[in-house]
Amino acid sequence: MNQTKQTKTRTNKLVKIAILSAIAFVVMLFEFPLPFLVPSFIKLDFSDLPALIAAFSLGPIAGVICELLKNLLYIIIRGTQSAYVGEFANFLIGSSLCLTAGIIYNIRKTKKMALISLGVATVIMALVGCILNYFVLLPFYENAMNFPISAIVDAAHAVNSIVTDKFTLILFAILPFNLLKGIVISIITFIVYKSISKIL
Repeated sequence: MNQTKQTKTRTNKLVKIAILSAIAFVVMLFEFPLPFLVPSFIKLDFSDLPALIAAFSLGPIAGVICELLKNLLYIIIRGTQSAYVGEFANFLIGSSLCLTAGIIYNIRKTKKMALISLGVATVIMALVGCILNYFVLLPFYENAMNFPISAIVDAAHAVNSIVTDKFTLILFAILPFNLLKGIVISIITFIVYKSISKIL
């Protein structure tokens, strides 16, 4: 009897993760540039929102799985225009947000802890984004796409004159971009999660 109940619970959880992953994929299709901050090929989307909700309601690993599945769906259905660097970046940086927020919030599920978890997770995501871009993602993109980092710097400089090299690209473009994304997604999550959690 207990085994049957556990199986139903596990199946129920997997179904919810699958639904949230599908929603995240659909949301991922709607992306837009922030031309006042970063070059137009760096676009903002809110697909981390369903994954963050999964991390809050079903646990941090569920959020990471949601991030993985949405990117796999995107690659299968839409393909890639960045030699998979964009999708890889989306998964890693999004997972750092969901994992951090999910771990902290699941310690104690209160409104105050939700705020703390979202704040800490936003900072962690922004830092992870900086480190990954500097050491992994930008060099990999340069090699995979044969697109020099200097060209990315020049494109960023055109919209943000403070950007003059790889370091300032990270500091004055990538960092504020991820902070802004984390803040907006966190605010929306904080507003809608309570009502959605009743369904989940």
